[in-house]
Amino acid sequence: DVEFTLAISVALVILVVFLFLRDVRTTLIPSVAVPVSLVGTFGVMYLAGYSLDNLSLMALTIATGFVVDDAIVVIENITRHLEAGMPPMAAALLGAKEIGFTVLSISVSLVAVFIPILLMSGIVGRLFREFAVTLSVAIAVSLAVSLTTTPMMCAFMLKSKHDQKHGRWFMASERAFDWVLMWYETTLSWVLRHQRITLLVTLSTIGFTCWLYVIVPKGFFPQQDAGRMSGNLLADQDTSFQQMSRLLKEFSAVVAEDPAVAGLIAFTGGSGGGGGGGGSTNAARMFVSLKPLKERGIGVDQVMARIRSKTARIPGANLVLQALQDLRIGGRGSSAQYQYTLKGDNLDDLNQWAPKLLREMRKIPGLVDVSTDQQNKGLQTSLNIDRTTAARLGITLQTIDDTLYDAFGQRQVSTIYKSLNQYHVVMELEPKFWQNPDSLREVYVRGVNNVQIPLSEFYRQATSNTPLAVNHSGPFPSTTISFNLALGTSLGDVVPEIEKAVADLVMPDTIQGRFQGTAQAFQDALANQPFLILAALVTVYIVLGVLYESYIHPLTILSTLPSAGIGALLALIVCHTELNVMALIGILLLIGIVKKNAIMMIDFALEAERYHGKSPEEAIFEACILRFRPITMTTLAALLGGLPLALGTGEGAELRRPLGIAIVGGLIFSQMLTLYTTPVVYLYLDRLRLRFAKRTAPLAIEQDLNEPTALPV
Repeated sequence: DVEFTLAISVALVILVVFLFLRDVRTTLIPSVAVPVSLVGTFGVMYLAGYSLDNLSLMALTIATGFVVDDAIVVIENITRHLEAGMPPMAAALLGAKEIGFTVLSISVSLVAVFIPILLMSGIVGRLFREFAVTLSVAIAVSLAVSLTTTPMMCAFMLKSKHDQKHGRWFMASERAFDWVLMWYETTLSWVLRHQRITLLVTLSTIGFTCWLYVIVPKGFFPQQDAGRMSGNLLADQDTSFQQMSRLLKEFSAVVAEDPAVAGLIAFTGGSGGGGGGGGSTNAARMFVSLKPLKERGIGVDQVMARIRSKTARIPGANLVLQALQDLRIGGRGSSAQYQYTLKGDNLDDLNQWAPKLLREMRKIPGLVDVSTDQQNKGLQTSLNIDRTTAARLGITLQTIDDTLYDAFGQRQVSTIYKSLNQYHVVMELEPKFWQNPDSLREVYVRGVNNVQIPLSEFYRQATSNTPLAVNHSGPFPSTTISFNLALGTSLGDVVPEIEKAVADLVMPDTIQGRFQGTAQAFQDALANQPFLILAALVTVYIVLGVLYESYIHPLTILSTLPSAGIGALLALIVCHTELNVMALIGILLLIGIVKKNAIMMIDFALEAERYHGKSPEEAIFEACILRFRPITMTTLAALLGGLPLALGTGEGAELRRPLGIAIVGGLIFSQMLTLYTTPVVYLYLDRLRLRFAKRTAPLAIEQDLNEPTALPV
């Protein structure tokens, strides 16, 4: 499905180029950059030991909208000179020379966004290092192609368009584009006459972005629908093996009858407890395979909710299902997907406080399948032997022990050998005598002269509770409470509620609690998100500052980012999608994508000021008009490159969809806003630069007067 998405992205990007350039020859040139960049990326991936997997293919899919950007900017600038009547070779040389620094700035600053990702630690950093390297290599290869191959192909394949005749479709589309450009020119003129209003809108986007970041639901990794589920069947702790087998068959029949289920495997005994009590007789495991997504028509979460409603009516046990994920963080086995572990200095305090926390967590809205691995309510029967009476009857303790082991210990007494196999003969009571401790009253022990004496003559029977299992975290006893999330509930919503429930209990210092596995990794990632975004912004600012040799112009470029953040967060909220790791990667990518609009404007404006003597207002206005077409083309190319990810419905699309939604939403909103806010910010910061220069000018003049004057010889 990812390969199919990649093919769709390539086709959409090439279609965008054709719709704007409306010429097969011209479209072919930037289209070559896509396969060449991807093939070049394959070579570096091979040398780095990477493979084609979900993450690298997702990076290549996103790259289709990026690798064509540089070529689009170069060929659009060359085409502009061809339309003015310049010969192809001269147009290619001049166009590439004019736009070379712009293309370099766009690509280098985009790669700079991935530097914080490459330096991330933990499981998230290990995962997305391959993603970042793959995407960075694709951008670097496309930069080389755009500055070499693209101008060469333009010089030899394109023709001068001066006085060239075009068809009706070309002229109609040209009039439509001219109308859009004229409308943009008119509205931009109004904006530049009301700069304070526009600046106020720009500043308000920063506050609005922060507010949206606070309220957006947050998660870790998207819940994937891999077509598989695992289940833990937890019964009362005094349930016998035979009763558990009957319950397992009953629950398995209900699950198998669900129309979405293709098959299942269920077993109890051995290691079947899996987080519900080790190898205890009151736990069983179940593995369920679902039909393909197209056949069942609903996601795995809806399937689990439907099965949960059916099995809740069966008394005696509780079935906890969870969707199997490609990535599961944490080595502790549990019944549900998320865990909170209490660790105690002694077992008594743990047995006292863990059930209280379990009751409080079951009251929290949004939590389902809340269960614990605490197994301290098992039943045991103790036999207190009257040694005096037993000795008087001529019965030793060894005789009693051997008799009980013969009855309940499954003693091997013989081996039957056959031609192809051998069989162990095991002596035991019939299963009907295992069900109740009262069966001990019917056990007889051989006394003196082989006299059969009832065991009940010389023992007292006592029943009490005992732990079936005592789990540990390191050297300390621990209890893990596991839980799943209800439909429409995000992990970021319930984590504060769980922490509040723990705080309200006021547990003693001998009890320590913390999240484990995926929940703990989510907390770490959530704490690092602001620092990761800040690191990306600082890195881009430093790179742009070096490229432009200025402190002011990078701020103009970075002013475009809040609008992209608003678009991404609003898109996530509208699509009922969490701000998870994948969406965060999309926002980081937006930092690299959106700033290219400002780079293309500022580069042209600076050149117009320095070499053509134009005022800042005239320079930025002309830059916006001339760069409107390449800005629109590159934005649409990146948007349509991410659109198949945002609309994906195939297997495993849940992992890729937040990335596409963030990119598409951010690009749509930022494109509408930055075309107007960037020139206003440029003018305000330019005035600030001039004001700062005036303050420092007298000092510079004084320093010049104090220096000795060199006289001509």
